[in-house]
Amino acid sequence: MDRRSFLHGSAALTGFSLLQGCAKHVTTPAAATAPALPFYDVPGNILPIRADVDRIFRITVCLRPFRAVGPRMDVVKVGDKTVVTNYGHGGSGWSLSWGAADVVVRKAMEAAPGVKECAVIGAGALGLTTALTAQRMGYKVTIYAKETAPYIRSVRATGSWTPDSRVALSTDASADFAALWERMARTSWTMYNSYLGVAGSPIEWTDRYQLSDDPPRDRNRPVDPNTAADPADRTKQVHEFARYSQSIADITPKSKDMPSGSTPFPTKYVRRNSSLTFNVAGYAKLLMQEFYLAGGRLEMREFHEPNEFASLKESVVFCCTGYDSKALWSDQSIVPVRGQIAWLIPQEGVNYGIGYKGLNLLARRDGIVVQPNIGGEEEGWNDSNESPDHAAAEAGVKILQELYSRMEPIVAKRGTRVTA
Repeated sequence: MDRRSFLHGSAALTGFSLLQGCAKHVTTPAAATAPALPFYDVPGNILPIRADVDRIFRITVCLRPFRAVGPRMDVVKVGDKTVVTNYGHGGSGWSLSWGAADVVVRKAMEAAPGVKECAVIGAGALGLTTALTAQRMGYKVTIYAKETAPYIRSVRATGSWTPDSRVALSTDASADFAALWERMARTSWTMYNSYLGVAGSPIEWTDRYQLSDDPPRDRNRPVDPNTAADPADRTKQVHEFARYSQSIADITPKSKDMPSGSTPFPTKYVRRNSSLTFNVAGYAKLLMQEFYLAGGRLEMREFHEPNEFASLKESVVFCCTGYDSKALWSDQSIVPVRGQIAWLIPQEGVNYGIGYKGLNLLARRDGIVVQPNIGGEEEGWNDSNESPDHAAAEAGVKILQELYSRMEPIVAKRGTRVTA
């Protein structure tokens, strides 16, 4: 695609909301299935992304630690140590981190009352939030970790609020897990909102657009892979992942079908919602800074089995070792779920997400996440390969190029549809 032509034609797109303010008439015919948008709900600027393969500046792979029964947050005795595990959150590690931290710290306080010092093993999403939560509840904390950001798996995450993404199987989770999940999700939500407006925007709200040429479906409803139009739906669903999002519907915005012509996207169906974005690079650094400012201490150290915790001076230990918990605890319940991201150079003013033909895209301040997800939720299941796949990364960018090739004539036409 000729990018110069596209960018020239995108003048109407980039100034869409401003043009409405000075126009006498705007032609935006509404689809039969979606009412016209009120003035205050018209989409803002949707700048095109420079979808060139040579703008991929890195490719990262993350192994999500999935457990069919849900995360392990148990109190166990290892010698004279009170150990509280905090791992196995699947694709919901960042999203549930603050809530999970609150659960395990309270368990430790009940199991070992009066203790004022603790150790946290691991410096990823769960380790950092557990350490900070413990500090806020009166502990003096030391983190022991074999590596920190930017080398940990947690910083390779997509960076989106997904609290029930492959967090458990509905067939295996206990009867009371749904209530525990809701508690963790609400606690995490409250904490994340406390980081809004912080310098550098470690946490912010962004719009997401789900694009489809076929009617959108409810993800709670099973799909026939033989008739599915979306490539992400064609893979047969093997696992029945637990769904809990309806229990927190009161705190999250609802998705909305967009009228035809209200966005520059070419698909027949466009659905918009707003969600939290985690700019993980800056967010992880901020959490580490808060940890140090509160008197925290970090020691680089690796553990190979729980018995090695005996050498620690702290009597309370939080084990937040993510996928490494599989080897550390010989926990065969952990299944790796591989996820690869191609990172495009970030662009000023680009701050939205797209779902299109199995492609998940999220523009963050630390990079534009491009993640092909053709296999849907079965993508990467039980795959522990952490080697980047360059062909898959480029294929994701080419899906975006194909979308823009469809958008180009619409953008050019839109330039003639606003009359002064």
